[in-house]
Amino acid sequence: MQNPAQGRAPETWRGRGILMLCHFTGMVDLVALPVWVGALVQHYGFGLEQAGITVTAFLAGAVAASLFTAPRFGRLPRTACVAGGYGIAALAFAGAALTTDFGTLALLHLVAGLAAGTALSVTHGTIGRSANPHRLFALAGTALGIGAVVFYAAVPPAIAAHGGATLFKVLAGLMAVTALAALAFPRHARAGHDQAAHGRLSRAAWCAIFGVAAMALNQALTFSMLDRIGIMRGFGQEAVNQLLVVVGLVNLLPAAIAGFLDKRLNPVRVALVAAPLQAALAVTVSLAAGYPLYALAACVYPAVLIFMHTFLFGLIARLDPSGRALASTPAMMMTGSAIGPALAGTVATHAGFGGLAALAIAVGACATLCFALVARQSGTPAAATA
Repeated sequence: MQNPAQGRAPETWRGRGILMLCHFTGMVDLVALPVWVGALVQHYGFGLEQAGITVTAFLAGAVAASLFTAPRFGRLPRTACVAGGYGIAALAFAGAALTTDFGTLALLHLVAGLAAGTALSVTHGTIGRSANPHRLFALAGTALGIGAVVFYAAVPPAIAAHGGATLFKVLAGLMAVTALAALAFPRHARAGHDQAAHGRLSRAAWCAIFGVAAMALNQALTFSMLDRIGIMRGFGQEAVNQLLVVVGLVNLLPAAIAGFLDKRLNPVRVALVAAPLQAALAVTVSLAAGYPLYALAACVYPAVLIFMHTFLFGLIARLDPSGRALASTPAMMMTGSAIGPALAGTVATHAGFGGLAALAIAVGACATLCFALVARQSGTPAAATA
């Protein structure tokens, strides 16, 4: 099934570059999770629960903004939403760099999440209405991987040298640069999508959305605690920081490979393999007693979600060509991510990392069930058709 050619974003490298930057900036929280939680614990004196709740405030704001924005995607002023959203987020993070109060930080995180979530929803809806959403999302994922390498190489040492506020200064600067770039946000016509924008989403689309959300929850549960697991197992902060750089390097590959395999793999079958594999790696990270096994699982862990999500992004674009479902991508990704840090902190505090592993298995089973329902609703052969 082909997407209609009408209503697509301009296929220029300038337009793609802006969309890639907007994607990276909006998704940087998923890259920064272990550094973010670690900085709040180590430099602000927060417990795991407080640190998790602070990060969750940002992610919850992004989810709320996405849920509000997605149904209205076809009617919103896109440049104003993206540039304004990232601009407000920059101001909120600049304010966060000036305080150490838990309540104030949580409130500023919420404001930043609402603003950045609006911008990211519009970005993903626009990618979803491009000529080839799978390929463009793969490019955006590769950009996220490149940015992750730079982030992991530069930010943790800077935080160690200059304090936790450095993280918020970096985030504020990144948001500000993206806001300026988004003043030239790509436009596209709405012809051919107005009628689709009022239709109901298919059951297959809803199942795919819930499956992605479940995998995002599993990602956040373990990845947000990655730093703390390594430190509490006695591996040392330097070893954990070096591991994060390697994780970033490994994550350069999955989106690019997924883009290359666009027409070669069935997206539903990819998801059916990815969900249990992710759960198995989460268990390994949580329970590994030795550094080599912990590091090996941690390196591969984020790549599974990145690879799978590229395929599911393209599938959902075919199931809903209006762009509304993909405008809810931040809600898909960050509903789980919003719950994850706070839930992981609570579970780790009261049930240890073994409890975290058991939870990862349960969530992985839910994700697998959702993707099995996608296969049943849409038919796997149809899902594979471009």
